[in-house]
Amino acid sequence: MLELGPGWLRLICLSILCLCLCLPSGLNARRAPKIPRCPATCSCTKDSAFCVDTKAIPKSFPPGIISLTMVNAAFTTIPEGAFSHLHLLQFLFIENNDIQALSKYTFRGLKSLTHLSLSNNNLQQLPRDLFIHLDILTDLDLRGNSFRCDCKIKWLVDWMEKTNTSVPAIYCASPFEFQGRRIHDLVPRDFSCISADFAVYETFPFHSVSVESYEFSGDQFVAFAQPESGFCTLFVWDHVELVFRRFHNITSHSAVYCKPVVINNTVYMVVAQLFGGSHIYKWEEGPQRFVKIQDIDTTRVRKPNFVETFQLDEEWYFIVADSSKAGSTSIYRWNSNGFYSHQSLHPWHRDTHVEFLDVGGKPHLILSSASQPPVVYQWSRSQRQFSFYSQITELADVQMVKHFWVRRVLYLCLTRFIGDSKILRWEGQRFTEIQTLPSRGSMAVYPFTVGPRQYLILGSDFSFSRVYLWDDLTQRFQPFQELNMRAPRAFSLVSVDKKDLLLTASFKGNTLAYQHLVVDLSAK
Repeated sequence: MLELGPGWLRLICLSILCLCLCLPSGLNARRAPKIPRCPATCSCTKDSAFCVDTKAIPKSFPPGIISLTMVNAAFTTIPEGAFSHLHLLQFLFIENNDIQALSKYTFRGLKSLTHLSLSNNNLQQLPRDLFIHLDILTDLDLRGNSFRCDCKIKWLVDWMEKTNTSVPAIYCASPFEFQGRRIHDLVPRDFSCISADFAVYETFPFHSVSVESYEFSGDQFVAFAQPESGFCTLFVWDHVELVFRRFHNITSHSAVYCKPVVINNTVYMVVAQLFGGSHIYKWEEGPQRFVKIQDIDTTRVRKPNFVETFQLDEEWYFIVADSSKAGSTSIYRWNSNGFYSHQSLHPWHRDTHVEFLDVGGKPHLILSSASQPPVVYQWSRSQRQFSFYSQITELADVQMVKHFWVRRVLYLCLTRFIGDSKILRWEGQRFTEIQTLPSRGSMAVYPFTVGPRQYLILGSDFSFSRVYLWDDLTQRFQPFQELNMRAPRAFSLVSVDKKDLLLTASFKGNTLAYQHLVVDLSAK
């Protein structure tokens, strides 16, 4: 055996020692973690960092930083979670920069933050609920920004009213009506943030010239007159699928108007036809269909254009506007077995529409005509008939007159096919024109309310139909929205299952249902 001397043994031991010292850290003791350095654009102490001319928020700082200041930054937006790696941060000063936008979650993760300054930046608005996760925030400085005090800042007004955080006075830079006002002095009602929109909800693949809605036995129905098939088509609202589904057809030849009326829990349908006479149908529960019970005198009604129903002294009536040269607009009265002729109004005037309204407790009818300006008939209770009362205006070419009420004041809208439409207000003795609305090609107008909002829609054969919204301040209609529908002839509002649906009968396109959607502009 080879024997090694003491010198060789010392050499071997030194080699082994060197080998151990040179082993990788994973095989030897773990190397201590590298301590993050202070970013090049920052000055750091044991617990604070002061950054100038930074191009982006640094990704790492020395441990223990509880205070961060950033001035003259070279960026204008701060993204989501920008400071989430600084979970011990208590003081954050982002001052004297050109910061213009923040993410809703810019300060996510800063559970220890007590002081925050965003002063002297270029902020015009702040994302909704920006400070909601800052549970122990005690001081907030927003001074020196150009805040636009509109719906997008309403949440801040609400928050400052409820929070215990101290916020020095800040002011509105715009819009003009709020310029210079302290945001602390604003209240939520200063903002008009609830808007609306009409969006297509359901499409019916057929043309129609009339639409009427009615309720019966807890269900909501709509009836359409279809010019191509000549039918009256009924749809019923499906409370499960939340759409209208086809329910029944009344077979007819040339229906131009289908008018439902519910009398003593029975549904009757007046079907006005261009050819073959007009008829009255009754809904029979047994066979579940409409059965014809009566014909309308063809010597009186030759070319019907519109049907209106109304009650006088607890008795039911309907009136058919006749648009022929030889026919006569006629009134029929219900007498427990059917409708019977009650009165014929002026013949030879080619009437296009009838509007029933009550003025000062006195029933009136307004007849629109192709051959003369609109005229008013007033009900005589002693004679139990309507008699000529007055002419509303000298305007010709009035296709339709509809009335509406705003704060107990009566208004009329006169729609015209060639000229502009008019809004008239009742002044106690007569109607006075207060507004002109452009409406070339309009044959249908419909005032309606959804909640507190008063709308008016003017149909058009040549361009978009226009929806107007009543403005209480100016007491005028303001343009609200344009809807794309082809040659609308009638409208009807249906409110069911918390939905407000505007049904539109279209002569040259699909029949449509628009949903009225309420939009909170402050929630965006």
